[in-house]
Amino acid sequence: MKNYLVEFIGTFLFLLVIGLCVIEPGSAGAMAPLAIGAILMVMVYAGGHISGGHYNPAVTLGVWMRGKCKAKDVPLYMLAQVLGASFASLLAVKIKGDSLIVAAAPDTINALLAEFIFTFALVYVVLNTATSKKTAGNSYYGLAIGFTLMTAAYAIGNISGCAINPAVAIGLTVMGLSSLSNLWIFLVANFAGGALAAVIFKITEAQE
Repeated sequence: MKNYLVEFIGTFLFLLVIGLCVIEPGSAGAMAPLAIGAILMVMVYAGGHISGGHYNPAVTLGVWMRGKCKAKDVPLYMLAQVLGASFASLLAVKIKGDSLIVAAAPDTINALLAEFIFTFALVYVVLNTATSKKTAGNSYYGLAIGFTLMTAAYAIGNISGCAINPAVAIGLTVMGLSSLSNLWIFLVANFAGGALAAVIFKITEAQE
């Protein structure tokens, strides 16, 4: 139960920061990706030793495919992540009050490509820094994960909104920053990117 609670808390705080930074008026401005990457980093450090610090259904999928997450935990991890994201998104909208929120209208193909590539990058980094025997015990895994997200946010924020996380995609939909009709783009691209990262990891780390 503690693992699911940690996943809920970490995803909740992650999405709350996203919402408060992105919904106008936001005080972070162009530095929003840094704040968002930083909150993911500290949450990974805070919960990594308990639940693994996934906070992302695509990461959970990749870690399960890699063999470091029990099958029975997968649906409950994902449920905790989605609930945390949803509650945080509702709270962010409440705190922001009467802010004008307009749903993004990304180009479908570009958004699919961007979300797929950078979800792959994020899960690939997670697997290599937080689950590999060769990097076991390192102290930089949280930095690597947080900076990957920050880099992605700067690179594709204006293309897809940079969810690279199905729970974030659901949260953005709850906030009204993304339309329900576009949710499939994120779900398909994010889970596919996470799965491919696990396949590549198993190929390159076959001896594990």
